[in-house]
Amino acid sequence: MRVLLTGHQGYLGTVMAPVLTAAGHEVVGLDAGLFADCVLGPPPADPPGHQVDLRDVTAEHLAGVDAVIHLAALSNDPLGSLAPDLTYDINHHASVRLARLAHDAGVRRFLYASTCSVYGAAGGGDSANLVTEDAPLRPVTPYAESKVRVEDDLHALADDDFSPVFMRNATAFGYSPRLRADIVLNNLVGHALLSGEVLVLSDGTPWRPLVHAADIARAFAAALTAPREAVHDRAFNIGSEINNVTVAEIAEQVAEAVSGSHVVITGETGADPRSYRVDFSRFRAAIPGFDCEWTVKRGALELADAYRKYGLTQEDFERRFTRLAVLRAASEAGTVDDTLRWRR
Repeated sequence: MRVLLTGHQGYLGTVMAPVLTAAGHEVVGLDAGLFADCVLGPPPADPPGHQVDLRDVTAEHLAGVDAVIHLAALSNDPLGSLAPDLTYDINHHASVRLARLAHDAGVRRFLYASTCSVYGAAGGGDSANLVTEDAPLRPVTPYAESKVRVEDDLHALADDDFSPVFMRNATAFGYSPRLRADIVLNNLVGHALLSGEVLVLSDGTPWRPLVHAADIARAFAAALTAPREAVHDRAFNIGSEINNVTVAEIAEQVAEAVSGSHVVITGETGADPRSYRVDFSRFRAAIPGFDCEWTVKRGALELADAYRKYGLTQEDFERRFTRLAVLRAASEAGTVDDTLRWRR
């Protein structure tokens, strides 16, 4: 199958591309390249691809494509709050435009990387209150709101020849050759190694569902070839119930994984309204035999090993592997304009 993978030079795309290739697919990438240099460790071997902004995709980029896996987005809640107009322009409008082009080009399946953040302030106390895909969507950030809007618009495009699938990923974690340090587990492990403190700025009480980048890649690969009737125009939570944890629990597991570190919960940012525990059984039912392989503890150990092996520094942790810092640096250097397009 010829697969167009948007965001192939991002945190998730760099992990997913080789999984798809190993499964026998012909992978073609599409990425603006804003984070292509955010590499920790050996440079990854990217598939052939187009360096193009998502907003500038044309019908030619969809020619001969059987399926689209759409990961590309401004993927950071603080960034979305700083530049909500750009978030909606890229994450919503450009995503729907891509889907329409795919629909018109005869692409049969469109896997959309959504997020469990669409549940927002859904709560999540005892196990009886796990959030399913049918729960009300209560996004509390422009990033999550943009995902809800895309799901709605892609649903309207679904027909006998075009199958959108909404993959609501839990919060990602784990090593990728193109690292992100601004997601919770990756961030806490970095703090633990570099300072000895597992630093939590919230009060630690919010619930978070987590999922390893490799498990996300495996889930997308499975959904790509699943029977149409199992996935057509359906939303799926991607993750595992065992990784429904509070931020404080994540911090404790990091402290166990990084010898000599200790948890510091400052509470300076207060209680985070984004709190939810998630049910992941629908995807397991649709894809018999699928289950996530990675736990939070195992991921923390993996990250700590990679950070040590590849010499993570404080400067890289704060600047090269934090999305907002990378874009600010590019803007200040004049290499991107106010719309986050490369200056030519």
